[in-house]
Amino acid sequence: DVDSKTELDESLSAFANVNEDSITEAIAELNHSYEESGRAFACAERAKGWKIYTRPEYAEFVRQLFPGRKPSRLSGPAMETLAIVAYRQPVTKASIEAVRGVSCDGMLQKLLDRELIKIGGRADLPGRPLLYETTDLFFEHFGVKSVEELPNSAELRTVKLPEPEPEAVDDAGETQEGDEQSSNDNDNNAEQIEKQLALSAAGIPQSETDSVDGDSDLTTIDPEG
Repeated sequence: DVDSKTELDESLSAFANVNEDSITEAIAELNHSYEESGRAFACAERAKGWKIYTRPEYAEFVRQLFPGRKPSRLSGPAMETLAIVAYRQPVTKASIEAVRGVSCDGMLQKLLDRELIKIGGRADLPGRPLLYETTDLFFEHFGVKSVEELPNSAELRTVKLPEPEPEAVDDAGETQEGDEQSSNDNDNNAEQIEKQLALSAAGIPQSETDSVDGDSDLTTIDPEG
């Protein structure tokens, strides 16, 4: 069991008694062989290593084989919330709501249920609010290995966003966020981040639940949903 691609590379290298470059070259040769022989699948590099997936041009055949697997769609508000988490992680609920201008409890729970985001710890702030970040499933969905590979990541991770209102702490230690008011700047920044995440979604290698190894039950993300 490994927690990162680096650890996986080291594990494979030690087990096979080869270096990491040799592993990368071997996978490239495999993919070349698959392409030359017209195979319907290939190896793709992911956040934690590599995965065999169905080529996009064969996705329709996979859908016909598994007619019961209907792709789920994220609503616009859920997509916007996911975009903010993706580009500004780790991020608190109050910070997300400061951008969106509305409560996001339901959207966060939906994304947690879909396993696209997770709780990554607590912020060093009064009340110790939860921090949200994306999961490995998110990176697999969008075909990237890290946050830095998201479209315009360097720019959007430094865009100035509105500060959340100070959070009151009740007797039980729970935070109580004040009402957040949206502004034109907030909306523009949120829309910019959402559009960039939607662009990334357009480049997903497997747009549906079409991996050939059968262990992936991905949620199709539709920015317009």
